[in-house]
Amino acid sequence: MHRLCPHTRGAALTPAGVTLIRMVVVGFSRNLLRPSVGREASRVSFIELFFDLVFVFAVTQVSHLLVDHTDVTALLHTVILTAAVWWVWINTTWALNWLNPEIGWIRGLIIVLMLLGLLVSTSIPEAFSGREMLFAGALVLMELGRTVFTALAFARFRPDHAMNFARIAVWQVASAAFWVWGAFVSPDLQVWLWLAAIVTYAAGPAMRFWLPGMGGSEMDSWDISGEHMAERVGLFFILALGESILVTGSSFSEGTINGVNIFALVTAFTSTVLLWLLYFNHSQRGGSEYLMSAAQPGAVARLAYTYIPLIMVLGVVLAAVAEALMMKDPSGRVSAWAAGLACGSFAVYMIGNALFRRAVGGKWLVSHALGALALVALFPLHPLFSALQLGWLVNGVTILVVITDEVVWRRRPTAGVHRMTKRAV
Repeated sequence: MHRLCPHTRGAALTPAGVTLIRMVVVGFSRNLLRPSVGREASRVSFIELFFDLVFVFAVTQVSHLLVDHTDVTALLHTVILTAAVWWVWINTTWALNWLNPEIGWIRGLIIVLMLLGLLVSTSIPEAFSGREMLFAGALVLMELGRTVFTALAFARFRPDHAMNFARIAVWQVASAAFWVWGAFVSPDLQVWLWLAAIVTYAAGPAMRFWLPGMGGSEMDSWDISGEHMAERVGLFFILALGESILVTGSSFSEGTINGVNIFALVTAFTSTVLLWLLYFNHSQRGGSEYLMSAAQPGAVARLAYTYIPLIMVLGVVLAAVAEALMMKDPSGRVSAWAAGLACGSFAVYMIGNALFRRAVGGKWLVSHALGALALVALFPLHPLFSALQLGWLVNGVTILVVITDEVVWRRRPTAGVHRMTKRAV
């Protein structure tokens, strides 16, 4: 657990210093922050899980967009919307790492964010065809409202964080300009403007939210609770994997109950279990332990728990779409589109998991790289297989990766030390 001293002193009357003084004057007089020690410092509260329900719906909406429109444009829209959903969720998670969700003011904030998130989610299917302004407006209100609130919550008790969130607010205003502008232009230009909004989101943390006259945030001030961050991101993966279960179940319930469809259900369910194993078997636990012991947990979380998970979430979403398409006719020849999504989604997920493991102090996962290459090589052969057969070939490659990962994990030096310690005890 890493927390800084609650006060900073001696700020010079630079433009940044003037901004700081003004924020202190208007900030909340009550301390709305989590305690720095004890279970409450890192506990995931029930209202945070309640907040996630909106994002269950959002992920479902995003995946169904691509199920209903099988073309490259829809794929690009899916990538943009997945990134938007991820960024608004992870930005909220960062804020709630410091804000105390057991306090009424913070619960009120979360509930308002849920309502805005519901508006974002309902507009996803027509975000590029009729509900652009609703999507952009609700998203911008979520981001700016939460950021300004958090800055004011920090103002009197953590001026260093108040300055950080003041910087973040400026960056989000820049991103908001692209979101809103994109809602008023042609669909072709809208794609580029909303891509620019996503790039602005991604550039902010990488540049430590640098601003002229204010500089950038000090990484030491990103004193997060590693346990809370790791658990929250793990729960989002569970949420995304839940979409695969929903797709599998709904597709099966709409079809005829026969041997082929039952086997297709087993195939899709196995795919979801394998995706779960790739991350939760070892990566989640190892990442959590590494983050909690890191000298600068904020720097680790910026890469491992902010950027890289987006790759993995995108892989899960695309895998759910592939399962839905392949279950429509499991015994028929698989289309190039469905085969590309099936092979590509698992390859993307493996690459993301390998990057994550490296970002939290592990070695490069050669098995994941080889697995991704095998899936890429499998794609040109898809005309030879039915959807069901291709599904099991993808599962087979993934099973080999999971087994190899398990063997490597058991043979790592620390595993031997752990076994010796247990025998001694």
